[in-house]
Amino acid sequence: MAETRTTSKSVLDAIGNTPLVPLQKVVPPGGAQVLLKLEYFNPTGSYKDRMALAMITEAEKRGDLRPGMCVVEYTGGSTGSSLAFVCAAKGYRFKVVSSDAFSIEKLRTMEALGAELTLVPSVGGKITPDLIPRMMDKARDIAAQEPSYWTNQLHNTDSIKGYEEIGRELAAQAPELDVFCGAVGTAGMLMGVARALREAGSRARIVALEPKTSAALTGGSVGAHGVEGIAIGKPPPLLDSDFYDEARAVDEDEARAVARRLAREEGIFTGISSGLNVAAALQLAGELGSGHTVATVCVDTGLKYLAGDLFTTG
Repeated sequence: MAETRTTSKSVLDAIGNTPLVPLQKVVPPGGAQVLLKLEYFNPTGSYKDRMALAMITEAEKRGDLRPGMCVVEYTGGSTGSSLAFVCAAKGYRFKVVSSDAFSIEKLRTMEALGAELTLVPSVGGKITPDLIPRMMDKARDIAAQEPSYWTNQLHNTDSIKGYEEIGRELAAQAPELDVFCGAVGTAGMLMGVARALREAGSRARIVALEPKTSAALTGGSVGAHGVEGIAIGKPPPLLDSDFYDEARAVDEDEARAVARRLAREEGIFTGISSGLNVAAALQLAGELGSGHTVATVCVDTGLKYLAGDLFTTG
């Protein structure tokens, strides 16, 4: 019987405590068990809700963010949706910089939650190495126009505190974990999970992931790609080599194919970066073999990708 939830004080209390489920059909024969943390159970359908809440609440504690101030950020979409959600719940205005390279669903969600949206044009609708720096420059300019708190996610260590909750939940849900893998965007999630697992005494290997076409961590070429939310073209400032054991590059077409398989064969409806996470987890499962356990995260819901070609091809 399902556990009855108690009444919460705020919608923000709905963040976290997401389920961990075993994959049943896409795991290779004789492979390790693969566990997937379903982060689309968070209020905006993304694990970025954890990050957004941490960045805002920690800034409030320090006095960096006060009533009447505006919150500013640059984002590929999910961070913006999550910050818009948290700001709406807490009563802050939110100004966000994004781009036409990211899904229209994410852009509309930010606006629906009250964000003031500024778009930086992309080159051919792709995430190129120059796009994020241009978005950052625009956010910096906007933040200078009035009393603001720029969350500046690529450099904000508060985000790691939010993601540590995933690691603590994993340590309780899967105490015998052998490997955790996850794609690197800001690196907050991977670092938060790694730190929490280490603090819990876990010996799980930590594997950082990126697309092959933007292989800044694995020594390959750095170019355009279409995996939203990750691979900014260089190692992000929050990424600490002491907290991961290996970096792997994953083919983007394989990531897309796995995302479609998850929907059709497992009933798990998620996006491209989650497909990349699971593609790597399946590789690791095949290498480790039975008797071992690999875990990764389902980053967000597939509802954020219906306007694109992810579920209309293959």
